[in-house]
Amino acid sequence: MHTLLSDKALLWLGAILYLGGFAAGCYSLFRRQQSGLSRTLLNTLLAFGLATQTAGLYARGLTVGGCPLGNKFEIVQFVAWSAMVLYFVVGPAFQVSLLGLFTAGYAALLAFLSLLIPPWDLTRGVKIFGNNPWIEFHAALAVFSYGVFGLLALTSLMYLLQNWSLKQKQLGNLFWFLPSMAQLDQITFRLLLAGVAILSLALCVGASWWVRDFATVDLAKLAVTLGVWGSYLAALLLRWRRRLVSTRFAWVCVGMFLLAMLSLGPVNSSRHHQEPTPVSR
Repeated sequence: MHTLLSDKALLWLGAILYLGGFAAGCYSLFRRQQSGLSRTLLNTLLAFGLATQTAGLYARGLTVGGCPLGNKFEIVQFVAWSAMVLYFVVGPAFQVSLLGLFTAGYAALLAFLSLLIPPWDLTRGVKIFGNNPWIEFHAALAVFSYGVFGLLALTSLMYLLQNWSLKQKQLGNLFWFLPSMAQLDQITFRLLLAGVAILSLALCVGASWWVRDFATVDLAKLAVTLGVWGSYLAALLLRWRRRLVSTRFAWVCVGMFLLAMLSLGPVNSSRHHQEPTPVSR
């Protein structure tokens, strides 16, 4: 399948559209013009950005013969894509006006970061899942959960900003449009629950195949993934028991996501059974 633009060009275009949406949102925010027209412009730019990023990941998936999760570049792109998909799925239900702005900035940051660090995309695996759709489904679910945790970190950051604005009595343009702390607290709990559920499902799918051939398991990847899952599960249980609430809960969610992103190297799909191939330029 040939396209007018290469997969990298499509991913660059998606990142630029995300950045354009973020810039447009910031402009309307600081002019206190959070109108229906400005939200439509933001969502239109983000929708086109998501479409082009999806096309880029799809084109790359055709090249590698599977879900594009063969190196850190593809994984970070997939995490940004997951967060944007989640925004369009759950954003209207949460009715948080600034969630699109925060998601746009977050997705643009990840997309540009991956594109501007060439070593992340020097090599990539081809058919890294061995034509096993279940292992591929497991990997996609696991990385998608990182998108959920990214959105959780964003709403937690919004909670911290709202808390700071109320304490300092700094009700500027940004803080004027932030949702209430009670609403943000409910959203963060639901996102945490969803992220843990998705990652748990990913581990269950993977485990159903690992027990058949444990020799194929990358122990470093498994240990890191279980560490991320255990950390978020512990936070969920503590939040449910009201042992971890308010700003402490928000800081923990932000901190855990930063650590989870640092773990993307070991979480990268195991390729010990085949050599990675250079990326064509």
